[in-house]
Amino acid sequence: MAGAPFLPASRDTIFAPASGAGRAAIAVIRVSGPRCAAALAALAPGKAFPDRVATLAHLRDPASGETLDRALVVRFVAPKSFTGEEMAELQATGGRATVAGIVAALARLPGLRPAEAGEFAWRAFENGKLDLSEVEGLADLVDAETEAQRRQALRIAGGALSRDAEAIRASLAEAMALIEAQIDFSDVEDSDALSLDQARVIAAAAAARTLAALAGAEAGERLREGFTVVIAGPPNVGKSTLMNALARREVSIVSPIPGTTRDLIEASLELRGFPVTLVDTAGLRESDDPIEREGVARARRRAERADLTLWLTDSTAYDAPPFTGPGAAITVATKADLGAWAEAEAIRVSAVTGEGIEQLLDAIADVAAEQMTGPTPALITLERHRIAYTDALVALERALDPAQSELELVAEDLRLAARALERIAGRIDVEDVLGEIFKRLCVGK
Repeated sequence: MAGAPFLPASRDTIFAPASGAGRAAIAVIRVSGPRCAAALAALAPGKAFPDRVATLAHLRDPASGETLDRALVVRFVAPKSFTGEEMAELQATGGRATVAGIVAALARLPGLRPAEAGEFAWRAFENGKLDLSEVEGLADLVDAETEAQRRQALRIAGGALSRDAEAIRASLAEAMALIEAQIDFSDVEDSDALSLDQARVIAAAAAARTLAALAGAEAGERLREGFTVVIAGPPNVGKSTLMNALARREVSIVSPIPGTTRDLIEASLELRGFPVTLVDTAGLRESDDPIEREGVARARRRAERADLTLWLTDSTAYDAPPFTGPGAAITVATKADLGAWAEAEAIRVSAVTGEGIEQLLDAIADVAAEQMTGPTPALITLERHRIAYTDALVALERALDPAQSELELVAEDLRLAARALERIAGRIDVEDVLGEIFKRLCVGK
């Protein structure tokens, strides 16, 4: 398949550590392919490994006979495995030397080779154990950093998007059958309008369901990518101090000298389960220093693209923001312990006393929750999904156009809508995206 990351004809037996690198109590090493049983026999001669039974075994180096470790081994007989192939998982001691010894022993066995990133998932896809959207959900689940991201990724990995797309596609197949039957029996009197009307009732329901999924696309994509909050304001107004207070750690350098921050400094945090990225920026002012001017330009650009901007102003005076962006904005009056100024819409904060910090975090979380949640959990989380659903909706709108009465053209639009939805599961037109999707997965997945 053109564009695929691995050759479908390859039937090598692959292996890789599936757990994180470094010192740990347990490390999991996966083996998948036709020589899986032979590999187990080489590592643990004479030991039987029943299907789906955790078996304690001494693993030995096939070349020297030296004991490598005592491990739990679970064998999965094809096709009832993650990849759909003969597969095993070795649960060994998690020390680096132990893992390296087992991996080296596997590498010396004939017909075995280290897996590439995402190759286990690729084999699962190739063998029909996962569809393309489920692989994407699996990749997002590996990358999930917050509770909300985990829940969303788990839904997609569990097939929620695939089921929705398939349900719509199945209804369109029913509508197409009505129209195509009429085309085949066009000599039946007055049946044209009846078949077309019935098909359009089904198509209208499909269009409504497609539109409902698209309504949550922005929230789903934003939750997946994270919510960006830019801290902006004049020099020496307390941006870096506030950054550290919100992040609850020393992220930015704090100095009484104006213009200390030159570049964009980021920190990630989780608010109510939502992923939030804080961005500290250079103070906005005119400057003859070319480095500071570049910092100010970057600050403006980032603030203009932010999901939320915290506009900081000293509590003793109010400075209006010199820009507007598409995202929300909150005015924050800093150094509340030093002055009595209060703007009606501002949140007063003091990094010294802690005043207003929790209130500001709650305000940020409120905006993030509003923009990253909808009335129903999001199904569409990637641009690829959104494009497929949009293409389907456009075709359905053409099919529902009252001015269109040609059965053949209506049938073709229904077919195009169904075909667009088939791209979700990876049934068609996916060669150009396969490599990008599977390379996101780590080795061992």
